Amino acid sequence: MIEKVNPMHPDKIADRIAGAIVDLGYKLQENPKIAVEVLIGHGNCKIIIESSIIFNETDIFDIVYRIAETNDIRVEIILSKQDEHLAKNQNEKIRCGDNGIFKGMPVTKEQIELSNIARTLYSDYLSDGKYILDGEKLIICQSNAKTEELKRKYPTAIINPLGDWTGGINVDTGATNRKLGSDMGDSITGGRTTRKRFVKSRCEYKYICVYESARDRKANRIKLCYWR
Repeated sequence: MIEKVNPMHPDKIADRIAGAIVDLGYKLQENPKIAVEVLIGHGNCKIIIESSIIFNETDIFDIVYRIAETNDIRVEIILSKQDEHLAKNQNEKIRCGDNGIFKGMPVTKEQIELSNIARTLYSDYLSDGKYILDGEKLIICQSNAKTEELKRKYPTAIINPLGDWTGGINVDTGATNRKLGSDMGDSITGGRTTRKRFVKSRCEYKYICVYESARDRKANRIKLCYWR
């Protein structure tokens, strides 16, 4: 079984904002120390950044407005230096603490199938959506879409079991890491969602472990997270 959310799901918007801030950090400094947490919803966005970098807050605002697709939002930014002891502990070599344990696993056919469905529905509706595939059982929760229309496209699927809905950050609240498993499939803690900080480890490492495992098993190299 796999769950996917699209780029406009509130949790994924929070993840994308955090990821974009990490990307910015790597542009500003080589091998930066950085951790980002984001809470967004109902006209507010709170961001906590622990980092060795001095950010221009205007750049952070621009990231939020771009990804949230609105500037009608109150942004609060808390910038803090990384703990002195933690920073020194990372000086000589990379150490794994609450970064979590990442295990490379090839992408399964089920994960590829649901990823394709998620991308197709997002391109059609460009709004909040969540999708689950468990064997032959497909559940589609797509905002701003008529259930009957979706049933014609996916006649065997369970469509919007709670009824039609609008979704987005003015309906729901998003927070970083709640949809971690949606990005990583089986490559992190057996595919289960965890609270470990996705953005605290270097992003490229997670993609490498997926790529290398896929290559070893002669499978296609597919990145599960396409949106930032």
